[in-house]
Amino acid sequence: MTVPVGVIGVGSMGRHHARVYRELPDARLVGVADVNAEAAESVANDYDTVVLPREELLEAAEAVSVVVPSRFHESVGVAAIEAGVHTLIEKPIATTLDEAAAIVRAAEEAGVTLQVGHVERFNPAVRTVADFVDDLDLVAVEARRLGPPLDDTRAVGDGVVLDLMIHDLDIVRALVDADVTSVGASASPERDYVTASLSFDNDVVGGLTASRATQRKVRELTLTARDCFVTVDYLDSSVTIHRRNRPSYLVDDGDVRYRSERVVERPIVENGEPLKKELEAFLDAIAEGTDPIVDGTDGYEALSLATRVSDSIRPK
Repeated sequence: MTVPVGVIGVGSMGRHHARVYRELPDARLVGVADVNAEAAESVANDYDTVVLPREELLEAAEAVSVVVPSRFHESVGVAAIEAGVHTLIEKPIATTLDEAAAIVRAAEEAGVTLQVGHVERFNPAVRTVADFVDDLDLVAVEARRLGPPLDDTRAVGDGVVLDLMIHDLDIVRALVDADVTSVGASASPERDYVTASLSFDNDVVGGLTASRATQRKVRELTLTARDCFVTVDYLDSSVTIHRRNRPSYLVDDGDVRYRSERVVERPIVENGEPLKKELEAFLDAIAEGTDPIVDGTDGYEALSLATRVSDSIRPK
């Protein structure tokens, strides 16, 4: 049985939602909506669907992706939820905690599925690490999400904390699975380069950097554990684990020499587009009546941590 789905907001990211829904066998793309009529017509033509006013789309669809600018997430998201439509809201869930709480509350009252689009949770490399992170004696986690300034066609209203760092704040929360006890942050004068330090109640420490001032794209997560060092490259979906064997001692002509070997492991990482896995998980949660992998509470907590980082930036 296919689920009739729609996309509200078909800018650069919303277009991809429409494309993936069109490819999924369990979804039937019944329409798109956008205040930009030209953009909506272009996406509808590309993916064999129709442009509908938002109210009509909510009548035709059982599930929608809300991919409008963050400042409209509450108004558009709550409207979809109150129409009884299962809703995926792109990250961040909202721009303020009050707005995020209103969205979560509306979904609970309406009894619909609410998923938040933290797509990096569905990166195959991150999912590989999630499978064994509980076996690690973690010491520290670090993340770098760096890139150049956006051009005018991709400019977003969110700063680097809400646009970039929030991805890694969400992932670090999920992997460490402990409460954050302290947050510190600093930024460049333009706030296009932000670093944050976190302390967790299980004694793990974290360091995160997000940048729109770096002339090379970097997407990297590292985990330091007592017996290994794990590197995740988001861009090529790879995981590398560095371990050191026990040291050995050699006797050569009466001299004792120390030898230490290092072992590098590269776990098999499944292929797959993270957005496709995210939307498949959304449809599965709807079909099975289960909680999404990234639910409204996760979205709220990620925004709460991002807000703490922003509030901790020392004034210049």
